[in-house]
Amino acid sequence: MGQRQTLPVLPLRGTVMFPGITAPIAAGRPGTLRAIETALKGDRLVFAVAQRDNTEEPAPDILFTTGVIARIGQVQRGLGGVQLLLQGEQRATALHYSEVEGHLTAVIVPAEEMMPLDLKDPAFEALHKEARERAAELGEKRGLPEEVVHQVLDSVEDAGRFADLVAGYIELTVPEKQGLLETLSVEERLRRVLVHVQRQIGLLEAQEDIKSQVQEELGERQREMFLREQLKAIQKELGDDDSSKEIIELREKLSKLELPKEARAEVERELGRLERAGRESMEAQVIRTYLEWIAELPWNERSDDHLELARSGEILDEDHYGLKEVKDRILEFLAVRQLRAQQVAAEVATTGEFPVSKLKGDTSDANPALSTTANEDRQITDTREAKSRAMARGPILLFNGPPGVGKTSIAKSIARSLGREYVRVALGGARDEADIRGHRRTYVGAMPGRIIQGMKQAGSRNPVFLLDEVDKLGQSYQGDPSSALLEVLDPAQNDSFTDHYLGVPFDLSEVLFIATSNFIQNIPGPLLDRMEVVDFSGYTEREKKEIALSYLIPRQLEESGLAGRGLSFTDDAVMKVISEYTRESGVRQLERQLGAVARKVARRVAMGDSGTIDDKVISADEVRELLGRPKVHPERANEHDEVGISTGMYYTPMGGDIMFVEASIRRGITRSSDEEEPTRVGPIALILTGQLGDVMKESARAALTYATNNADLLGIPRERMQSASEAHIHVPAGAIPKDGPSAGIAIATALVSELSNRKVRRDVSMTGEITLRGRVLPIGGVKEKVLGAHRAGIKEVIIPKANEADLEDVPDEVRAQLTFHPVETLSEVLAIALVEAPAPAEELVGV
Repeated sequence: MGQRQTLPVLPLRGTVMFPGITAPIAAGRPGTLRAIETALKGDRLVFAVAQRDNTEEPAPDILFTTGVIARIGQVQRGLGGVQLLLQGEQRATALHYSEVEGHLTAVIVPAEEMMPLDLKDPAFEALHKEARERAAELGEKRGLPEEVVHQVLDSVEDAGRFADLVAGYIELTVPEKQGLLETLSVEERLRRVLVHVQRQIGLLEAQEDIKSQVQEELGERQREMFLREQLKAIQKELGDDDSSKEIIELREKLSKLELPKEARAEVERELGRLERAGRESMEAQVIRTYLEWIAELPWNERSDDHLELARSGEILDEDHYGLKEVKDRILEFLAVRQLRAQQVAAEVATTGEFPVSKLKGDTSDANPALSTTANEDRQITDTREAKSRAMARGPILLFNGPPGVGKTSIAKSIARSLGREYVRVALGGARDEADIRGHRRTYVGAMPGRIIQGMKQAGSRNPVFLLDEVDKLGQSYQGDPSSALLEVLDPAQNDSFTDHYLGVPFDLSEVLFIATSNFIQNIPGPLLDRMEVVDFSGYTEREKKEIALSYLIPRQLEESGLAGRGLSFTDDAVMKVISEYTRESGVRQLERQLGAVARKVARRVAMGDSGTIDDKVISADEVRELLGRPKVHPERANEHDEVGISTGMYYTPMGGDIMFVEASIRRGITRSSDEEEPTRVGPIALILTGQLGDVMKESARAALTYATNNADLLGIPRERMQSASEAHIHVPAGAIPKDGPSAGIAIATALVSELSNRKVRRDVSMTGEITLRGRVLPIGGVKEKVLGAHRAGIKEVIIPKANEADLEDVPDEVRAQLTFHPVETLSEVLAIALVEAPAPAEELVGV
């Protein structure tokens, strides 16, 4: 027996310490902490012994007598106690326990192990080897890497230490482990450890067999049902049983819809998938979103049409000033729809048959099994549908014109006059076909296209649907959105429009589509072919004044908080804003400038100057004071007749105006090397400046060729022609690109004026294309050009003979103040435009 010694006692709860094992121990009881502190002050040795039961306050009678002399290694202190590494060194037996200074101490003696008499005994070696192999097998079955298992086991060669190592790591109860600790015979302890290891291997193998048998017996569907029942039970316990309620509510909502056959089949299929999918799965969220879209679309809802032409005319006049031709075309459009609706109603009244089957093709007669009331309700619904479909089979309108002339707002007025819902979809900049048709559901973040989104927004299957800015559609590698619109706007196809997201047909045949554009030439031909163009032209200054007084000024006073104060504008003030602060065909910029005046007046009111504002009339001079210097400087007619300067006319989407064409002839001058090489036409070189486009350059070349070939008949002195070396044509405002053929006669007039030294009348403007033989060809934009010339102070206008009919579009008050000269040849133009008449008209020489 070894030497006695007294050591602090470290009671262990739920575990047993073995020699050669290093284990982390958490200590927090006061007595244990005092024992640890005592050991740390000495040689760091403690007597680690297990408790018989798990009591909080250990006493000598609940401690085993056999334990381990252990050394305290690393110590980490915390708020709840200490964490320490304890390394078992040797078995020991407690002879006596006592309490000293608040902790237990024990008088112990080391316990000597009983080794086999013959370590080379084959039976002992076989036992030792078997124990090692089974221990390695157990470690691998528990999932430990083979290399790690062998490294740990091979580090201990002694049989007794090996038995203690395995006993420390296998899963045993405290009494079983304590029994192994008290077994001093190495051979017996090794045998008992082998039994425990073999038992645990058998347990793991049995678990694996049971698991494989269960998986075989339970099919995939049974396993899924089992897990789903568990999930439902868990959700019920957590109070999270809303998923099934949502599905039931969604199913009820969808069942009330009268869906087409294809849509109903798709809905039922997706509902089944939703019920099988887990609530929080990504698939369930995608399916739920899809079904919600289906449920929220207006499959059956429609608005009742109110087709009263007199009321519609009143609404259009209330909302818009002028636009007589546009209003007439819209009222004609509505009149056709009204007559078609009356025809349907008359057919129902006389025959009792519903023409829905003729219009739709899949609607059966009333069901005899239904009640009388149900059949009557269905007859009413079918009649409404038939009327709506009959009225829907009309042209699709395209409102084309410059910005700000009321295209979008008049579409809203049409919806109001019909009593329909109004939806506007802005197509400007759309470059992806999916913008119209939607994305397929396989894409992340997929959603329907703008058409289906608009139908959901309308909440009705027969809204007025405005496709704004169809000429701004772009193209990219993602497809052509204008091609996707072909099906939408084709009455023969749009009753089965299929959005990629929905995947089922949706009927758009009852929708009244209206499109708007600024540049009709930017719309693809097949798309334009499906629409009827209604042209919106710019307003005259008088029309702008009336619009400002009747609509814009009251609205801006209301928005600025000045309504009810009696503030008003004089006619001259409004005309000053129109002519000197805006330059447009519409009235959008005009409203901004009037709003600026209202805001400046509102500022004065807010600063306490309200006494001078009430019932105030704003004059033209006050407009200059409030808005500052004029922002626009329109061209005005020349003050004097001049040689080589003619007055042309041009048109842009912002309106019409005049432009000056200047011609100058160089005579007998040698050009320097650094000057631009001119274009030579015969003996005379041609220089063109002012950012002219190719078409305008060609018009200038044609004009010079005509003038040089017909110099004698045009009254151009021979010596002036012979001395001319260069003809310079310049159009002022060089920063602005200019193009088009309509300046042809203006260029020719300026050239002939300069070559013949005749003055051009300042009060005459002209437009028309010229040919090499002096013919004047028709051009476009006559109304806007004439209005621009009138604003500039022009008195007489020369136009091509072929454009004479276009003068009917010019307002009466403008036509009354202007003199028009329709011409067919350039000689007629020169006779009117030049102060001195040209040579007598004879057969002119061409090229």
